[in-house]
Amino acid sequence: MSSASSQSSSVLVVQLTDSHLFAEADGALLGMPTRASLDAVVERVLIEQPAIDLVLATGDLSQDGSVESYQAFRDASNRLNAPARWIPGNHDELREMAIAAQNSDFLEPVVDVGNWRITMLDSAVSGSVPGFLQDGQLQLLAQALSEAPERHHLVCLHHHPVPIGAAWMAPIGLRNPEALFAVLERFPQVRAVLWGHVHQEFDQLRDGVRLMASPSTCIQFAPNSADFGLDDLAPGYRWLRLHDDGRIDTGVSRIDPDLFDVDINGAGY
Repeated sequence: MSSASSQSSSVLVVQLTDSHLFAEADGALLGMPTRASLDAVVERVLIEQPAIDLVLATGDLSQDGSVESYQAFRDASNRLNAPARWIPGNHDELREMAIAAQNSDFLEPVVDVGNWRITMLDSAVSGSVPGFLQDGQLQLLAQALSEAPERHHLVCLHHHPVPIGAAWMAPIGLRNPEALFAVLERFPQVRAVLWGHVHQEFDQLRDGVRLMASPSTCIQFAPNSADFGLDDLAPGYRWLRLHDDGRIDTGVSRIDPDLFDVDINGAGY
């Protein structure tokens, strides 16, 4: 566990998710050049968020699992000049991710920032699209929560633990959400759960806990769809202002929608 700056009355966290980078600089996903779209999102963050305390990368940093793709993500996100934490998604390869994360704290799962503790859970299963939290991850979460009762807690993972209204994504979310919520319900200091994977904005309350998902830095999935489909919304990111009293201000920001075209009729990714 490590600490990432500031003891002010709030801290600013930026979430970058589902960048789907390739080893090749011009690699594209359904027509979207993913390195260029990530760079454009980072540019937007630099304009809008002048003092970031922590960057959270919540999985599918890579599309091909190459060391080069992770190094490209590291180079792009390093421009934000803030500590960062990474977790893998279903397209990621943890060994290659770890190689690119050498000499950094990127893969440390627990970080304290301001009056908050953030726990990064690995829900990825090798060779599988759906996610699962192994016993070790659930134990990590329970320990992180129990050791900091005085802090507010944000829990992050890649896979969605609740239905998001898209039927085709229901089978590829977290396979054991009841195990996650069984831990969370034991600790009243949990304020929010944040994830990626769904390539769209989501924000609901469950028993007083904020549940949030965010746009991808590349392609966007159409919400409330029975089958796979793309939205024409632009790439984006989520910012979270975490206040010392446990309040959360958050929003989603997107780049210029005219910067990139996407194959809106793509059948899968």
